[in-house]
Amino acid sequence: MKLPLPRTPRTWAGALAALAVLATFVPARSNEPPKRSTKPRARVGLVFDVGGRGDKSFNDAAYLGVARAEKELDVEASYLEPASTEDREAALRLFAARGFDLVIGVGFIFSSDIDAVARAYPRTRFAGVDYAPGPNGIPDNVAALAFREEEGSFLVGAVAGLVSKSHHVGFVGGMTGPLIRKFEVGFSEGVKAACASCVVHASYAGPTPDAFRDPAKGKALANAQIAAGSDVIYHASGATGHGVFEAAADAHVLAIGVDADQYAEMPGTVVTSMIKRGDVAVFDIVKATVDGTFHGGMNVFGLKEAGVDYVHDGPHASAIPDDVKAKVETLRSDVIEKRISVSNH
Repeated sequence: MKLPLPRTPRTWAGALAALAVLATFVPARSNEPPKRSTKPRARVGLVFDVGGRGDKSFNDAAYLGVARAEKELDVEASYLEPASTEDREAALRLFAARGFDLVIGVGFIFSSDIDAVARAYPRTRFAGVDYAPGPNGIPDNVAALAFREEEGSFLVGAVAGLVSKSHHVGFVGGMTGPLIRKFEVGFSEGVKAACASCVVHASYAGPTPDAFRDPAKGKALANAQIAAGSDVIYHASGATGHGVFEAAADAHVLAIGVDADQYAEMPGTVVTSMIKRGDVAVFDIVKATVDGTFHGGMNVFGLKEAGVDYVHDGPHASAIPDDVKAKVETLRSDVIEKRISVSNH
């Protein structure tokens, strides 16, 4: 559902501010749903992070979760893609002011915005994908959807260490900070668990959210790592990762995707992807809203909860030798059974 674009001047007071600022948003790319003849069981508003719909990453995963809820749970969904990072809070306020039952923000940079709006609208339910609690804790009406990215990254790190011929591998992160650091640390520990002599080259695209939508920077960082000998490169950088894939393809080395199966982005180059099941987490929180079982607080998904994984089945994983898969499955069991503890910082 696309919301109307009012032509009122922008202000920053209450619901009128949200309605006015909507004019600065980029409508999310989606097909118009059929006209409804019955009242939906719930109305859900999803606000995308930088990179937006079509990032083939966590924005798309969140979208798939809501789209599934539209089909299976008879909910009505609306989507907004802020044109700039300054508009995140206004987008959340718009949905809350319109009386939506659940408002979802995608990405850890939404955390403080969700807190502010949730406290202003205590009767509205909110959820944050990759939400990070602030100093004042989590509001009662906020469900934090968090993942043990370090555990999924550990598995693809093991794949990288086992398939690397040069014993040099790379990691390209988006925005510097604790969240993406979890990907790097888990990846490095997985590489070392599989290949003690391997060297990990790590670099980040920048200190601001724009680091998640800079393919040119991603390509430059990947090229530098390839020049240093890396023949497998893992990215956790949103749309910036498209540049990583281009560099890997140009140099005939392997790449590892993130958050969703990114094989189709560069077939023959993307050997596997670390999957973060944002679609499952989002669908579950929408279902809880519909069922009346929604509750605030932390909801953490790791290997044990099947919240993270790596692509190892089907034609997209055909480049991974069977013996490599067997070794990685042993490491998976070690993590789940706590024989191995993967660091997250």
